[in-house]
Amino acid sequence: MKKILVAMSGGVDSTVTAYLLQKEGYVIEGVYMKLHDNPDYHDDNIQKVKKVADFLNIPYHVLDLSQRFNEAVFMPFVDTYKEGLTPNPCVLCNRNIKLGALLDFTKEKGFDALATGHYVKVEDGFITEAEDESKDQSYFLSNVKKEALDSVIFPLGNMLKSDVKAIASGIDVLKSFATQKESSEICFVDNTYLDVLQDYTDINLPGDVVDRDGNIIGTHRGYMHYTIGKRKGFTLKVAHEPHYVLDIDAAKNQIIVGTKEALDVRSFLVEELNMFIDKQQFDAAVKIRYRSPKIRCHVRIVNNQAIVTLKEPVQGLAPGQAAVFYHDNHVIGSGWIKEEITI
Repeated sequence: MKKILVAMSGGVDSTVTAYLLQKEGYVIEGVYMKLHDNPDYHDDNIQKVKKVADFLNIPYHVLDLSQRFNEAVFMPFVDTYKEGLTPNPCVLCNRNIKLGALLDFTKEKGFDALATGHYVKVEDGFITEAEDESKDQSYFLSNVKKEALDSVIFPLGNMLKSDVKAIASGIDVLKSFATQKESSEICFVDNTYLDVLQDYTDINLPGDVVDRDGNIIGTHRGYMHYTIGKRKGFTLKVAHEPHYVLDIDAAKNQIIVGTKEALDVRSFLVEELNMFIDKQQFDAAVKIRYRSPKIRCHVRIVNNQAIVTLKEPVQGLAPGQAAVFYHDNHVIGSGWIKEEITI
């Protein structure tokens, strides 16, 4: 009989994951991860995990990974914004913590596999999009090590979120989990990322707004207030049409702006690749943000960097974000967006 460790957060997804696996006959135990310093947050969630564990009559562990999380996820999040880039901490967390440090703990304790409540599937060694397209998390898991997929299972990959809530609603002890508020996308951000950054750096450093030729055409209130594509929050001396943030120069405390058409990107460079196929050239579809549509592209890999040429222009390309390559509904690779290039 397989022994499965279930990552439990106190939310409906991980709760139903544990319930389904036990129902299928697996021997399960739960684990709650402390990832950041927020005692009230953890106490509330651990009480929920305990409620589920008592109902299922299973043991649960509380694993403090806060130091590893701080080093591998949180401080890179802060430092990336300082550099004028747009980070994606969830992608880093899945690689280094959930399917990294937690998977190591799973093996050390003698479990056969780790289960999580992610909406994603694994097919033929590939991360594959979930049945519920609106909840699919393949983008966020695209950076995990290929070998990690051999030791993890995702019971919700073939389910709709509405079905998961219905299961919880049908069990008296678990009803409250189906109606509780969804957790925020970034677990350590309560309101906005600026609230977090202001504890580590001065986010309010007024600077110049410049055009692509370097001409000063306005002022801004601090470059960390802006991301690529933003069109408000800065002042221009003269503007006859809307201007958008095209780039951020952290060293000079400048934001570069231009017209909406200037946001168009047709080719860009991706670094620190994490590939699931062994090809130097291929056609694929690429997502440049979690909620962005897939765009058809051609990819050429040179010196562990991907030169991505899009079949149609895209807007909102943000260095620091993950670029994820798909073939049909399979993730075939990913990396970090470095910069726009001209081919």
